[in-house]
Amino acid sequence: MILRILGFAVIASLIAGQLFLQAQTEAITSAAPPKADIIFTNAEVYTGVPASSQFNSVLREEAIAVRGDRIQSVGKDAEIRKLRGPQTQVVDLGGHFVMPGFNDAHLHLADAGLQKLKVNLVGVKSIEEFRNRILAKVQTAQPGEWILGGGWDETLWPVKELPSRWDVDQVSAGHPVFLDRVDGHLAVANTRALQLASITIDSHDPQGGKIDRKENGEPTGILRDTAQQAVRAVIPELSRDQMVLAIEAALADLAEHGVTSAQDYSPNWQNFQIYEGLEKEGKLTARISEWLPFTDSIEELKKKRDSHPRSDLMLHTGMAKAFMDGSLGGHTAALMEPYSDDPGNYGLLRYDASKLNEMAKERVLAGFQLGFHAIGDRAVQMALDAFAEAEKGAKAAKVKAPDGGVDFRLRVEHAQVLAPGQIARFKELKVIASMQPSHLLTDMRWVEQRLGPKRVADSYTWAAFLNGGVRLAFGTDYPVEPVNPFRGLYAAITRKSEDGNQEFFPSQKLTMDQAIAAYTTGSAFAEFEEKEKGKLVAGMLADFIVLDRDITASSPEEVLATKVLRTVVGGKTVYKLK
Repeated sequence: MILRILGFAVIASLIAGQLFLQAQTEAITSAAPPKADIIFTNAEVYTGVPASSQFNSVLREEAIAVRGDRIQSVGKDAEIRKLRGPQTQVVDLGGHFVMPGFNDAHLHLADAGLQKLKVNLVGVKSIEEFRNRILAKVQTAQPGEWILGGGWDETLWPVKELPSRWDVDQVSAGHPVFLDRVDGHLAVANTRALQLASITIDSHDPQGGKIDRKENGEPTGILRDTAQQAVRAVIPELSRDQMVLAIEAALADLAEHGVTSAQDYSPNWQNFQIYEGLEKEGKLTARISEWLPFTDSIEELKKKRDSHPRSDLMLHTGMAKAFMDGSLGGHTAALMEPYSDDPGNYGLLRYDASKLNEMAKERVLAGFQLGFHAIGDRAVQMALDAFAEAEKGAKAAKVKAPDGGVDFRLRVEHAQVLAPGQIARFKELKVIASMQPSHLLTDMRWVEQRLGPKRVADSYTWAAFLNGGVRLAFGTDYPVEPVNPFRGLYAAITRKSEDGNQEFFPSQKLTMDQAIAAYTTGSAFAEFEEKEKGKLVAGMLADFIVLDRDITASSPEEVLATKVLRTVVGGKTVYKLK
């Protein structure tokens, strides 16, 4: 009997031991991290995380594990492979350079797409070529159809004179024609278009705009800034199907160039609704923060904001954008002193200061971030003054910013020409400088003529902003410039023309790490999303690109020639080089 009892005890002990081991195994299994959906291995991963406070190097890794739309882990190949499960897809990146996707902090997606459907005048080298491209479109157009296009730049022509309506009339065959200059702040309309818009010798210049005229007052066809609105109002809208094709073409351009996030101003609300449709169909290949027109009423702004909340990280509405002035190329940027090559012309201001201050305060009190287009120093000052008033009102009313904090991250878009003391004012107000370094590649040919040798030294001052403690966010202003971010990086690190023959105040150069940061973490901060993207670390959105070279170890010329091999948004490959 005793032996029998001992036998039962041994068996019970064994069973208990097995149960204990089973419980331990289950505990260990439950504590183990879940398996990755995709693992990207064999890569040179530029994480975007500074290796030191001086930002003179960036941490590197070898592989990325993705689960859902986020990065599960980044580390050495052997470490990351432990997250491989039976259903995990493994992608070998062949040792290529991987970095956070570019976040273009300033572009116009719908305009870029439309440009692909219209007369492309980018890079035309003469008035003759300008007319020939218009004629080619006229010959295939339906009777009475509007001929639209853009991208022309008279500074590329042997005779650097603006085109007139009579130049266009020669080849328009009775069609109404309207063609934007490359900067979008100036356009030429032919005689038929002016007639349809009721622009005559008796027409008055609108606030913030100018109708160019002959000595007898007759309009020449050149319309500056808000003077274009009369013609735009009579141009028939494209169909929804045409707009979808245009936007899809622009999105494909972004994906091909490694742009995974876009801060967009395409103010026709139909464009945002098209983005919504593409998102529902799984065809939205870049994250979009859509800016709203500053001039919309508070009620309309709130309605648009609430229609698609910020919690949707793929698509939502963002800041309210206003225009303080025009462009340097079109002589409409607002300056404190007149243009050196156009004495008496100070540019054009779009707002009365008191009215602007009032509207800015109202919108900040309603919880909106603001971004003001300001290129000239006079326009920059107007923007900073309005921001100061708005922030004072927000502080007094204890209004929260869009992220629930107290910093509204107010932005000046472009900030190309500065007056003494303005950088310090940016820092004091915590205003973000949202800039486009690729503009310099176009503007350096003529900007000294516009500003003179003294004032030009205080233009396009990226390093001065950084050294002054101001946050930078980089973009392209696409389609004013190509969406290719490698042109912007090249401009930022060299301050040279693309052929290398002209250099522009090299003291304002950035390091490659600084330039990349402005294009990734800086842009993310500018839209309140620095906790979601801009770095390749666990928990961040899996938005990254694979390049054919390590741009941090390449010559400037090689940077310009960089190709994107793969673009990944939320863990999904949206572009792959064939």
